[in-house]
Amino acid sequence: MLIVKNLKVSFGQIDAIKDVSFEVPEGKIVTLIGANGAGKTTTLRAVSGLDKSSGGSVIFKGKNITNMEAHQLVAMGISHVPEGRKIFPTLTVRENLDIAGWTIKDKTIVKHRIEEVFELLPRIKERINQLGGTLSGGEQQMLAVGRAIVTGGDILLLDEPSMGLAPVLVDEIFDKIVAINKRGTTILLVEQNASEALHIADYAYVLEVGYTTISGPAKEIAADPRVREAYLGV
Repeated sequence: MLIVKNLKVSFGQIDAIKDVSFEVPEGKIVTLIGANGAGKTTTLRAVSGLDKSSGGSVIFKGKNITNMEAHQLVAMGISHVPEGRKIFPTLTVRENLDIAGWTIKDKTIVKHRIEEVFELLPRIKERINQLGGTLSGGEQQMLAVGRAIVTGGDILLLDEPSMGLAPVLVDEIFDKIVAINKRGTTILLVEQNASEALHIADYAYVLEVGYTTISGPAKEIAADPRVREAYLGV
C-alpha cells in the first residue's frame, strides 16, 4: 500500500533523514522504532505532506505522492495523528469529532464514523460535552485517534501514541490500535516504546540517525540481540 524509498529530508544544512526506506503492506501494522533524533517523526511528516522531502519517493497505492500537499493526501486516504495529539482544547469532544469530518460532503458518513468512535472508544462518548483541554492525557490521545477515524482513510499514521501516558493507559491505547487494524485500517506506527510496538506490529524497521538500519518481521526484530540491547533493555 505504501512504499517509501531512499527518502531524504533536510532543514537548511541539516539532514534530518538521510536514507529511509520501508514498505507498509495493506492490512498490516508496521512500526518504526529508534532513539530520539533518529528521524521517525520527520519520516511520518514527510509521508503525510507536512514536511517536504529533498530526495527519494513516497508511493501510495501505486501513485507517486512525494511532496503533495497534506490536504490532498487526506482526501486520498492518509490520516495522521501527530505527536502531541494536537486536539482543539477549547472545543468540546463532539466539536473536535465534527471538525474531523469537514471534508466529507455526505454527513451521514460522518455520523456513522462518530458512532464507530463511540463504540470503539466508549470513554470518549462519556466525555462528549467536555472541552478537549479538560480531558486527561489518555483521553486526549483517544480523542486524537477518534478524529482520525472520523476523517477516514486507508492508512493511519500514529506518532508516539503512548507518550506521557500511565502504563495502564499505554496498554489500553495499544489495544485500541489493534482493534482499529482489525477493522481494516492499515497502520504505520512510530513509537519509542519499542516493546509494545514490536508486540502488536507485523513488520518493523529500526531508524538510526536518519537511516533505516534493520528491518524484518516484528518478532524477528524483537529477538535481534542488537535491538534487545539498544531498545528493549535486555
